[in-house]
Amino acid sequence: MVDEGQADLSEFSEAEASGASFAKQDGKVRIIMDERERVSNLKKMLEEKGAEVKQVVLNVGDFILSDRIVVERKTRADFENSIIDGRLFDQASRMSAQFAKPILVVEGENFEGRINRHAILGAIASLMLDHNLQIFFTLDQERTAELLFAFAKREQLADKRPVRLRGDKRASTMAQQQQLIVEGLPNVGPQFARALLEKFGTVEKVMKANEKQLMKVKRMGQDKARLIRKILTEAWKNEDEPGKEEK
Repeated sequence: MVDEGQADLSEFSEAEASGASFAKQDGKVRIIMDERERVSNLKKMLEEKGAEVKQVVLNVGDFILSDRIVVERKTRADFENSIIDGRLFDQASRMSAQFAKPILVVEGENFEGRINRHAILGAIASLMLDHNLQIFFTLDQERTAELLFAFAKREQLADKRPVRLRGDKRASTMAQQQQLIVEGLPNVGPQFARALLEKFGTVEKVMKANEKQLMKVKRMGQDKARLIRKILTEAWKNEDEPGKEEK
């Protein structure tokens, strides 16, 4: 059974392909929410404020509030952990590459102290200055919901901006377009895409590189190289029609 709040994926695919938005002229705020946020109470809280929440698996961010705003939500503990493992900066790069106004919401009262204050301030400075992220700190999920709803309401009702799965920020140079293509590979973020392009020189050569060649790139493990080759070489199957046999 499909949850009433969960979006039909075909609706999003057709709308995105045609350039249409998900906003309707009915004065209602609409928010796209990552499926993995189901464990939180934010969907219910946003709906109680009057928002219509659609849930899908997002490739970037946790909430999309308009064609230019994407929001990543982290607890303070996850914020610290993502600084330590470097995941946060990869996420920030993806957000800023696809949306004009990426936002990070850090939720909770206290940090766990896994990293010192100087490291946290340095990370915040990098996110704001290098990745153009706006950062907000909230006490709990209720405050986060208030913030998300306020942004979405301003964007959609006051500024009449649509809600789209992909942002309005587009690659303008050849190098940016090439990098975005390579970023489409599994577990490949902006920095890793640049490393692949620097190693092989062209998108075509990246796509044709075998597992052994891929593993010559720094931080490319065998599992990642194998997955990339699998994605590129395995025959495509139409998963929308699971009962249909291929001819």
